[in-house]
Order: sequence, then structure tokens, then C-alpha cells
Amino acid sequence: MPLTKSFKDTVKARAGRDPEFRAGLFREALEALLDNDLETGKILLRDYVNATAGFEALGRGLNKNPKSLMRMLSGKGNPRAENLLAIIAWLKRREGVSLTVTRDMKLSA
Repeated sequence: MPLTKSFKDTVKARAGRDPEFRAGLFREALEALLDNDLETGKILLRDYVNATAGFEALGRGLNKNPKSLMRMLSGKGNPRAENLLAIIAWLKRREGVSLTVTRDMKLSA
């Protein structure tokens, strides 16, 4: 189900002012991916990108077409591992977080 414009704006506004909220969005997407829920993980990662950097900046950062990146992170998208990991690495650097996979995955700045 597509998100409403007001919900997207609300998430983007909160992500813009709350670093813990941004980290939580990122962590939730990565947890879904690591739990083998690729479809949910891609959609959550797409929501995170829309709420933070945006696909134009991500495309410039990875030297990839933003529309191609949007398709990769759609519910039916099928990104290669190389592309998915490049997206995560770029977002991780941009957000200034490090990832530690433990029993409870942690993101730290």
C-alpha cells in the first residue's frame, strides 16, 4: 500500500530533526534484510532514503541512475548483492554510523 503524502512528509520532518529516529529507520531496514525478509528490508530502506538523502544524492554518490536505485528498492525490485551492499555502505557513511551485528544489532555514531 503506498504511503500518503502527509505520512511521508511527517517521517521526513522527524528524520530531519531526530538522529535517533533516523538510526532507528536504518536499523529496522537492516534487521529485516538480515532476517531474510528481503521485500520488507528493501521497502524500509527505500523509505529511509526518501526520508534522508533522497535518491538523487544516492545516485550521485554511487554513480547510478536514481530511478534504477528506486526500482531496486521497490517491493518487486531485485538488486544484486553488490548494489544492495553499496547502497548500505553509502548510507552508513552518510549517516556516520558503524554497524555491529550481535544478538541485538546496534548502530552507533
